[in-house]
Amino acid sequence: MERRIDLTEGHMVGKLIKLALPIMGTSFIQMAYNMTDMIWIGRVGSSAVAAVGTAGFFTWLAMAFIMISKVGAEIKVAQSIGEKDIEGTKSFITSATQLNCVLAILYGIALLILADPLISFFNLGDAHIIEMSKTYLIVMALGMVFYFMNPVFTSIFNGLGDSKTPFILNTIGLVFNMIFDPLLILGFGPIRAMGVLGAALATVAAQIVVTVGFIIVLARRKESYLHINLFAKIDWQAIKTLCVIGFPAAMQSGLFTVFAMVLGRIVAVFGPVAIAVQKVGSQIEAISWMTAGGLSTALGTFTGQNYGAEKYDRIEKGYRITIGLSIVLGIFATILLVGFGGSLFKIFIPEADAIAGGEVYLRILGYSQLFMCIEITTTGLFNGLGRTYIPSIMGIILTGARIPMAYILSRPDVLGIDGVWWSITISSILKGIVIVGILIYLVKRNKLYREKIK
Repeated sequence: MERRIDLTEGHMVGKLIKLALPIMGTSFIQMAYNMTDMIWIGRVGSSAVAAVGTAGFFTWLAMAFIMISKVGAEIKVAQSIGEKDIEGTKSFITSATQLNCVLAILYGIALLILADPLISFFNLGDAHIIEMSKTYLIVMALGMVFYFMNPVFTSIFNGLGDSKTPFILNTIGLVFNMIFDPLLILGFGPIRAMGVLGAALATVAAQIVVTVGFIIVLARRKESYLHINLFAKIDWQAIKTLCVIGFPAAMQSGLFTVFAMVLGRIVAVFGPVAIAVQKVGSQIEAISWMTAGGLSTALGTFTGQNYGAEKYDRIEKGYRITIGLSIVLGIFATILLVGFGGSLFKIFIPEADAIAGGEVYLRILGYSQLFMCIEITTTGLFNGLGRTYIPSIMGIILTGARIPMAYILSRPDVLGIDGVWWSITISSILKGIVIVGILIYLVKRNKLYREKIK
């Protein structure tokens, strides 16, 4: 018996919520992974947080490569299931997995070879922080295949309408990580404290546990399209389709990380406390954008299945329902970050200077939360239609605008370090406004739907 949800029939609100809740739960789990690392690393000190945060840029950059098969699989699996094209579904699942494995191996090798110059880019200026950053990066590079595979397996199940399975498996990985993080970072009994090395080992081990879980589930499921053979003959047409759909999102993700790295270099000028504020603050802010990402993924799957089934009225009703939930989320996030930022931040780093800086960071970022949630959710609609290039181009231009804004606003005679935070907020507000404007234009001109990419 299939566990997936057929989104092309029946009550929309109930099915959307049933699909979205596990996806949002999975997003929270990913956030909890990062927060767990930061909570325990924060006990080691700001320098350790700065080291993990700096090396973490390159695991973040990995998402650019993951997004090619992740986004492509999520959309084409949903659309082919909506069309009831089982052979097409199987081909896209197998091709996404093959493509992702190759990219994971190549990226991991690149990190191992280029570890020194990559960390040197940030001009950290502290030999101890540099060494810790390299240690974290090398361990993560060795486990990169598992880091790549889990998001793609998750997207395949989400595209099918089965969001519960990845939620359960990622929860198991989180529990593993929560247990082993403090043991390996701080030590316990015969286990010596390993600090940053312990954080990396716990994270990689948790990723391996999740990957093994996915493999076991796939082996036990009866649906033929879930029987993946990595050594099957390559379907180059399916690979091409995945790349055409996934590349814009991948480019956006990659450039977003590059822009963040440049911002990180600007922030580094203000010292390790400022770096720690940005790293920890961004994890707290993830409460909203990762939840919105869950709504976006659910909407993308819902849109993809109904687009495949050519049920356009359900797409529009589904968008209205999801954007309503997103608005509620954005308002809640604003209240939380603006009103309680200091209290949230002190959970992670108990240093007075970091808490004060973190409170300011979260208050400034809090003003953009509603617009950010609307932008992320609307992206799900465009992705489900296969028009990934629309939010990607808009996102690249406006996210890139953060760099000149940050350089200008962070000058000592303007706003200092707060100018960097304002550059992020201003661009997020603009992205929310622009993407809704594009959607309204396309709807009014009857240009929202087009022929599907085969």
